[in-house]
Amino acid sequence: MSEIDKAKKLFGKWFGGGKAEEAAPPPPQAAPAEADESASEDSGDHAQTASALTADGDECVTPAQGTALQGTSSPDPAATQASAVEPIPADGAAPETGRGRGWFQRLKQGLTRSSNALTENLTGLLRKRRLDEDTLQDLEDVLIQADLGVETAMRITEALAESRYDKEISPDEVREVLAREVEQVLAPVARPLAIDGGRKPHVILVVGVNGSGKTTTIGKLAARYRDEGRRVVLGAGDTFRAAAIEQLKVWGERTGAEVVARDQGADASGLAYDALARARQADADVLILDTAGRLQNKANLMAELEKIVRVLRKQDETAPHDVLLVLDATTGQNAMQQVEVFRQVCGVTGLAMTKLDGTARGGILVAIAAKHQLPVHFIGVGEGVDDLQPFAADEFARAIAGRTA
Repeated sequence: MSEIDKAKKLFGKWFGGGKAEEAAPPPPQAAPAEADESASEDSGDHAQTASALTADGDECVTPAQGTALQGTSSPDPAATQASAVEPIPADGAAPETGRGRGWFQRLKQGLTRSSNALTENLTGLLRKRRLDEDTLQDLEDVLIQADLGVETAMRITEALAESRYDKEISPDEVREVLAREVEQVLAPVARPLAIDGGRKPHVILVVGVNGSGKTTTIGKLAARYRDEGRRVVLGAGDTFRAAAIEQLKVWGERTGAEVVARDQGADASGLAYDALARARQADADVLILDTAGRLQNKANLMAELEKIVRVLRKQDETAPHDVLLVLDATTGQNAMQQVEVFRQVCGVTGLAMTKLDGTARGGILVAIAAKHQLPVHFIGVGEGVDDLQPFAADEFARAIAGRTA
């Protein structure tokens, strides 16, 4: 079965079902010859990378190739995903992407595993105990084990020591302090991804390792911007995976966004050039570019992303205007390492964290915020289009602390 047939099987009823879609936009014009500087100067890179793939498209990762992006921590066993391709709404129009009255409840439910793991440990620790030095040390260990990070754990225990030292303290009192201190850590980084209307288009380069949810996040962002009345073009820059190209095309159909794509294995920087040329020609408001996440080491990753940026700047010296790193919350401490690598490689300007509903490691977002101070633009707690929402520090802090007010 071909990769395209596999993608169609995964999407099931969405192919061929529902109302007829509008005719697809005309294919983009061929890029000028200069765009394919990448094809000549870096053809060796693609050969090298392709040799790291098995017949079924998976990488052959050797111990030496590394741990640059994958880290050494094991994934959250409770967070296995049935498929890399998430469901897409079946109707012709994407669902509303407004925040809605039920967002906090969905967020609280999505963070249940993280919240429960934390509060259950706190309850067991603080039952009929005074807040002495030993209790504070045990409390700090619990907070660190919840992936909140050493800095945040120390903030919380110091705040508790100031007000409740040598007194009995209830889990509810600890949750109150926890929510307050977490919000203080997160508030400075809770910033929206602002689309500059003066740029036509505003270019968002989306990066991250495979499985983090890049392509699905792009589709959800396209739906959001479409609902805001913006014209969106998507660039299928993950040219190593046919399924990723097909997935983005379906998102384009469902959201009304034009998709610029090439065949599997095509040069990613040439695709980026084509996509920007088409977005400019179409007077699009936003161009969102997908990228491959399977490059095995930092050197190849840097070369590929630098080449994309260099080619984009042949048309717009300021592009990309945002570099959005998509992180999978289920990877825990690995997400911290990914931030460090991608910041060095491509100058990440903001974060989106997905799959918070599938892990007990949601506290890692707090640790990342405390260490890197990068803007957190979006968080995701489910498969629905409206389960990706702009990040709000107070809501996240209350939800992870298990509080409703």
